[in-house]
Amino acid sequence: MEIVDEAIAGGHKIIVFSQFVRMLKLIEERFKQASISYEYLDGSTRDRMSRVRRFNKDESVSVFLISLKAGGTGLNLTAADMVVHVDPWWNPMVEKQATDRAHRIGQDKRVVTYKLITAGTIEEKMLKLQQKKQSIFNAVIEENKNPVFNLTWEDIKELFEWED
Repeated sequence: MEIVDEAIAGGHKIIVFSQFVRMLKLIEERFKQASISYEYLDGSTRDRMSRVRRFNKDESVSVFLISLKAGGTGLNLTAADMVVHVDPWWNPMVEKQATDRAHRIGQDKRVVTYKLITAGTIEEKMLKLQQKKQSIFNAVIEENKNPVFNLTWEDIKELFEWED
C-alpha cells in the first residue's frame, strides 16, 4: 500500500500483478477501504477491452489489478508507468511478458518495475531460480552461446529448504 499511495500521490498509474486471484481480492478490499480508484482483471473477467480503455483514458483510475495469467498477453496498457509484481512466478519470461503490457507502441514514459519479495521465503529462492533462468536465456538467445549449465541436486534442494 505504501508503494501505491506514494505512486498515486506522484501522479503515476500502476499495474499490480499477482499470480493468485485471492491475493488480488485482498488488495482490492484494501483499495476499497482507501477509496482508491482501480480496474480489475482476472480469468473470469468479461469485456476486458473496456477495462483496458478505462484504465488508459480515465485519469481518475490509478491502478489496474491483474492476474498474471489473464494479463500476460493481449493488453496494451501504455497509461501505466509503474508495474508491481506482488509475488514472483518461477518463469521470468512470464513476468517479463506481463510487464511488457506497459512497454507497448505508444508508450512515452519511463516504466519502473517493482518485485515484492519477502526475505527468507520460497519466493526469495524462486527469485534466485529466475535469475539463473534469465542468465541461461541471455546466453542462449541473446548472446548466441551454448552455455554449460546444470541445475544440480543441491540447487533443487535449496528451493525447498526452510530455515528455522
